[in-house]
Amino acid sequence: MIFGLLMVATITYSCNQATEKVKQEATEKVKPETTDSVAQTNEEVQKVIDDLGLVYVEEGAQTIITYDEVNAAQQAWCDALVKIGKLYDEGGDYKSFAKQVIEDAYNYDQGKVFFKPTLASGDKTFRLDKQGALAYFVGGDTNYPDDKGFALKPWVKARYDNAGGANQGIQIYGSVAITMGNVWVTDKEGNEVMVDKTWVFRKGKDGKLRIIVHKSSLPFDPSR
Repeated sequence: MIFGLLMVATITYSCNQATEKVKQEATEKVKPETTDSVAQTNEEVQKVIDDLGLVYVEEGAQTIITYDEVNAAQQAWCDALVKIGKLYDEGGDYKSFAKQVIEDAYNYDQGKVFFKPTLASGDKTFRLDKQGALAYFVGGDTNYPDDKGFALKPWVKARYDNAGGANQGIQIYGSVAITMGNVWVTDKEGNEVMVDKTWVFRKGKDGKLRIIVHKSSLPFDPSR
């Protein structure tokens, strides 16, 4: 009788020990790794957050975008728009350059892009792939017969301005930044056109900012 009770107790203890071991191993498998490199990255990100006074950054962000990077990306877009038109005007290979700009500036090769150009309508309003984006800027695509090539005006100047002052028109959430404001483009005759612009940028593993959302429209005119 006593021997039987001892056997039961021994078996029960062994089962409990095995169960605890399995639980411990499972916990260790899902436990996040903490390495010196991750800790250092966190410190670097936190320093940028503190230096810039950012308040919207997601908790645990491992990558951070700076205001300078966002402003540089916007200016690069404006400069590229002007250069496409200049190459077209001078008989250069504007299509190849435009294609490279789209590959570098937009996130099409890395993931999704939501692009709503200013002068697009109907079932061609949204350009979710590189072909549609390229057609908008340089035209010549039978799948987009209404596209004449926005960049081929050509525009001789392009500038941007974000809403508010002191970077109020930029929100930074870590590896993603949002801007809202206006872009002005000027043609050869000096005529200037303003469009409302919203961009969302994402920083890739290579450290480059790419556009993942581009929303552009003409301002509302209450007189019309």
